[in-house]
Amino acid sequence: MDQVNALGRYLSGMKAEKFMLDSEWWTIEDLFSRLNNFLTEEYKLGMDEVVMSRVVKCHEYLANFIATKDEVVYGVNTGFGALANTRIDNDKLSELQDKILVSHACGVGEEVPEIIVSAMLLLKAKALGQGYSAVNPATIQRLLDMLDKGVMPIVPSQGSLGASGDLAPLSHLAIPMIGEGEVSIDGDDPVHASVAMKEFGWSPLKLEPKEGLALINGTQMMLGYGVVSMLRIEQLMEWADAIGAWSLEAWSGLISPFDHDVHRIRNQKGAMDVAASVRSWVEGSVKMKASQNHVQDPYSFRCIPQVHGATRDVAAKARELFEDEINAVTDNPLVFPDDDKIVSAGNFHGQPLALALDGLTLAIHELASISERRTFKLMSGIRKLPAFLAKDPGLNSGYMITQYTAASLVSMNKQLTTPSSADNADSSDGQEDHVSMGANAALKLWMVIDNAEQVLAIEALCAAQASDLGAQAGLGEMSPRLSVLQHSIRKSIPFLEEDVFMSPLLEDALEWITLNNPNTLSPCL
Repeated sequence: MDQVNALGRYLSGMKAEKFMLDSEWWTIEDLFSRLNNFLTEEYKLGMDEVVMSRVVKCHEYLANFIATKDEVVYGVNTGFGALANTRIDNDKLSELQDKILVSHACGVGEEVPEIIVSAMLLLKAKALGQGYSAVNPATIQRLLDMLDKGVMPIVPSQGSLGASGDLAPLSHLAIPMIGEGEVSIDGDDPVHASVAMKEFGWSPLKLEPKEGLALINGTQMMLGYGVVSMLRIEQLMEWADAIGAWSLEAWSGLISPFDHDVHRIRNQKGAMDVAASVRSWVEGSVKMKASQNHVQDPYSFRCIPQVHGATRDVAAKARELFEDEINAVTDNPLVFPDDDKIVSAGNFHGQPLALALDGLTLAIHELASISERRTFKLMSGIRKLPAFLAKDPGLNSGYMITQYTAASLVSMNKQLTTPSSADNADSSDGQEDHVSMGANAALKLWMVIDNAEQVLAIEALCAAQASDLGAQAGLGEMSPRLSVLQHSIRKSIPFLEEDVFMSPLLEDALEWITLNNPNTLSPCL
């Protein structure tokens, strides 16, 4: 218990009001404000008194339980999975915890992005800090120290069934704590964990009973992808409304489908919010006030509120679920000192996350799908715009093939929307016979977001080209807010006078929307 006492003395001497790990309910913003803390130092490294006391209490309870009771506790003095009936001698309990880390670290595939790995470290610390996992406070502190020093474990992305948690990825996350595996220090090339140990004067942790299992049982990879994806999704939804409004104005669309009363009487919050957003984007547009010969627009324009709004509703529900999971305990078994009980259960199962991640994947696909349809319409050579938005169509192909690219990405997304959570695999000799596949759902969501961002970037290119062509034809001034977008994109991507090498334009447009929020772009040229 020397590590516990030393850490307790360390924390008791800290007078800061805010600690990195506290007992408050965290939102997604709270999580990322702490991750950003390693630049701002707003929070003190470590745990507050409430977290420390409950972690110590639970850890001491389990240690006393093992010392005084000759009872079998899964994962503490037994093997794992189908080996749960194998009793382990007390003198090998620490060795047991080391072995589970190295044996389960068998992930493959591309590395998990560093931003997600950092979220996984903090999410794991938050879960263990709830005081039901019986880990040594020093183990939680090492997770925080790794974040503080920029020591990011190398975590392969594939290998989790999302059932007993993210076993393989979390094993890769945890093995550097015992001096195994690879890490990146401040974004440098991977090195053996022993290099970081030497650089920062750390010793490999001597894991105590249950600690290895507590570190790798849990949903932190699925959740890490979910919370980081949510930041991307919420920005992408803002872009979808802005770019949809941009295309609507450029294509001389009608504003009537965005009337508040239309959406008020259906009472779908997402649709009402999107309609208000689009009205705001086109407010003051001279072009939108011009008389039109057509009485209806195609669904890709007319139903922007219903389609974009449904995505917003799905995202709002997923955010609530993710925030519940941020504040949850998801390992096994669970230790309840106040009730004098240890319960083996299934909080590690990823089904809630898997269904939410699958739902988000479909919802984001729909943003890309309707965007590609608007791009297709902008190519059609009607509404006083030239075919394929080419200044001299025939000699020039204009933006013709960008729509092909968008269609290809949307088609790929269609295949990726097959729900991972509908699949199952029998594992651990039948002990783990229903799995969530939530990790695969998380990886698919990440890919679908990548593709959707590019599809919307293509629409933005086409909307900007159409807006310039409309201005040249004297079709009326843009709205002030859309003019900001037009001027901003033109800083890096010029009007297409004639055919050029197009791929760099698509890359520049993608960078433009991923690095900016449409609501905060400066109106200055």
